Amino acid sequence: MPNWLLPENIADVLPSEARKIEDLRRLMLDRFRTYGYELVMPPLLEYVESLLTGTGHDLDLRTFKLVDQLSGRTMGLRADITPQIARIDAHLLNRRGVTRLCYAGSVLFTRPRNLLATREPIQIGAEIFGHGGLEADLEIQELLLHCLRLAGLDHIRIDLCHAGVLEALIEGVPQAQVIESELFGALAAKDVPQLEVLTANLPVAQREALLVLPKLYGNPDIIDEARKRLPDLPGVRAALDDLAYLAAQSKEAVVTIDLADLRGYQYHSGVMFSAYVDGIPNAIARGGRYDKVGQAFGRDRPATGFSLDLRELAGISPVEARSSAILAPANDEPGLRAKIQELRDAGEVVIRMLPGHEHDLEEFACDRVLVETGGRWNVTAR
Repeated sequence: MPNWLLPENIADVLPSEARKIEDLRRLMLDRFRTYGYELVMPPLLEYVESLLTGTGHDLDLRTFKLVDQLSGRTMGLRADITPQIARIDAHLLNRRGVTRLCYAGSVLFTRPRNLLATREPIQIGAEIFGHGGLEADLEIQELLLHCLRLAGLDHIRIDLCHAGVLEALIEGVPQAQVIESELFGALAAKDVPQLEVLTANLPVAQREALLVLPKLYGNPDIIDEARKRLPDLPGVRAALDDLAYLAAQSKEAVVTIDLADLRGYQYHSGVMFSAYVDGIPNAIARGGRYDKVGQAFGRDRPATGFSLDLRELAGISPVEARSSAILAPANDEPGLRAKIQELRDAGEVVIRMLPGHEHDLEEFACDRVLVETGGRWNVTAR
């Protein structure tokens, strides 16, 4: 096997793709700032006790682990940045009021999410801490939609779910709580035959409710159907009320309700959402409320946010990365260096030719050229 081959589902990012990813990263971070989100940069690895606190078994399986040569303790390469942001909020910033944080960085998975996915996504996201009301959920969903539109995406659909529905249905039912992980896995996959097997020994009311959840999918009117077909439990009512409110407030995207879309259930504690765009079968972004993570860090603090993979976003975004440039001659005529510096300071890409390589310009479209006329250097169309 050639030494230069990379591991499966690991790939270099070449100039044209990297330029597009970086343009999107800057656009989104700038938009985060306009909402008051502060950028933080957590480390790539840390001790697993901190990295995996409150995150559930699924993230544990996706995390690469190694032994720290200095301390002998087990460390993990992050597979999700969100728990790190919760740690920063809880233990480093420790603010009393609302805190808005954002981030962008690589994460690493032990296994890809699907056969064609990378194991090294570039995760970008925003999180808001300190407010348990639906206003925070609305803000984070609005911010996500604005970022997707900055990437040139339209016809966006937001799928809403709520972790509180399943929590309410299995509360006080010990035999259901024992198989909680299997239940949410079957629900997320909409595997009704498996659900029938798993719920065979549950009380009739809980069994019927769990079996109907995969069918409760559609436009917001499905919430009324859910009120009729699910038990009238306080937790179920509260969850459906939250979903009805958020669906009514959303004006910038098509909203659907999917009460079985419980991917990340062990991680989240309230409203959950996924963003979809036409022609792409998988969600382009996911988010939701995760108050439980703050509790696990010893600080009971509400939190909600979203994240997405910049590499995946760049692959579907129609926005073209800026590649036009100005071509400058290789000579050292008077005033040339000063003009090149002036243009670069103004944000222009200026490529200076090197002797013998006047045509080696594969990545940039040099549609303009610097020309000396009457002792002055001017930019003209090429």
